[in-house]
Amino acid sequence: MKRNAEEMYATMKPWRLFFVVALPGMVSMFAMSVYSIIEGAFIGQKLGEGAFAAVNIAFPMVMINFSLADLIGVGASVPISIALGKEDKKTANNVFSCSVLMIFIASLMMGSIMFFAAEPLCRMMGADDVLLETSVRYLRTCALCSPLSSVFFAMDNYLRISGYVKTSMAINIGSNLATVGLLSFFLLVLEMDVVGSALATSISMCLCAGVAMIPFLAKKTLLRFVRPRFHLSMFKEIAACGSPVFLNNIAGRVTSILMNISLMTLGAKTFGEGGGTTAVAVYAVLMYSSDLCWPLLYGISDSLSPSIGYNWGAGNYDRVKSIVKCGFIGNFTVGMLSTAVLFFFPDAVASLFVDAEDVHLLEISTHAIRLFCFAYLFRWLAVATQSFFSAIEKPLFATVMAVSVALVFPVALLGGLWALGLDGIWLNFAGVNALAAVLAVFLLRKVGKEIKKRQKRQAELAAEKE
Repeated sequence: MKRNAEEMYATMKPWRLFFVVALPGMVSMFAMSVYSIIEGAFIGQKLGEGAFAAVNIAFPMVMINFSLADLIGVGASVPISIALGKEDKKTANNVFSCSVLMIFIASLMMGSIMFFAAEPLCRMMGADDVLLETSVRYLRTCALCSPLSSVFFAMDNYLRISGYVKTSMAINIGSNLATVGLLSFFLLVLEMDVVGSALATSISMCLCAGVAMIPFLAKKTLLRFVRPRFHLSMFKEIAACGSPVFLNNIAGRVTSILMNISLMTLGAKTFGEGGGTTAVAVYAVLMYSSDLCWPLLYGISDSLSPSIGYNWGAGNYDRVKSIVKCGFIGNFTVGMLSTAVLFFFPDAVASLFVDAEDVHLLEISTHAIRLFCFAYLFRWLAVATQSFFSAIEKPLFATVMAVSVALVFPVALLGGLWALGLDGIWLNFAGVNALAAVLAVFLLRKVGKEIKKRQKRQAELAAEKE
């Protein structure tokens, strides 16, 4: 049953709100990443090391495309939530309507670029002659479905804002069930290669994007489609609020490209001819392994963002702090559990994506996961802090966090740990998130001081009225 979103955000006890909103959000975000995990398992087990590495080469460009949808979707969600907190439904509906149209147009343009420039893009991302053809076919297949599949990510945010938390969760679960079915059919029955993998995930996302639209088209949601009215201030606000997530995604993809290039070099140096493909495949195992953990962190943070933005817009700062506290505790718990699971069961995790007969790749992947897992001792704080800054319209702080975590720290440590060889790359993630935790604490102290000033001003205004 749909809850009254405004009443829920304004009055529900913080911990109850956490369990009502964040737990389904965790399931929803995890479900959204399951398609990636399943895809990795199918490719690794069915198609082998070469296909695994080729997909990892092309995947950064696919994610850059989705980053545009995140820029607009997340960027619009913040002003929508704050407008609702101010009881300005006209503005909220207009921003919502404009953002959906903007996502479709941006994804259509980006998809066209990905399709027609696939070969030079894949070469730029590190593909050699062996991996190029497979990478190109995977990228072009994803590009064909780009306009509709990109809308899927944004609609999930809008469903949660409207109070359709369980509906969002159900749609995401349905998306992954469809992905599993299509992957099984394309790869096992039709015996397709990476094209079948790309088709399976893209088709399921397009179908679920259509399903997610139904409550809005039926006018049953808090947000409604209206005739879009674009204006410069709206573009600026969406860009400012969405830029942290966008820059984080773009910087992360640039880092992935640099990592792939470095892996091709270090892999060949460590393992000899063909070692670059092996090193990239291990890196892909780490990324897919991370998909078991990070969605839970982002699920908590993203689910609580509308309630934080709503109460920030309404000036309920004590409630903002209470909700944020619940989110930080939840993220800390998930971070510690993720570290433990990856550290104590690295072989089980690696075996999800690596054929048991490929003993060499399995051993290297297990070792890499044991080093990589320490990132989650600190990652929870960076994720929760960045989401908090975005929710309260602190785009500068959120952007500093995003770019530092996704680009500045990884590139700096890539050079600093180069002497350690491949181990330096596996340890890069832990070092990045440790530095991010220090930066998060510093910026949180600044925001804490601002909140105290706002509360003091509120008290002074209340006293003057009396």
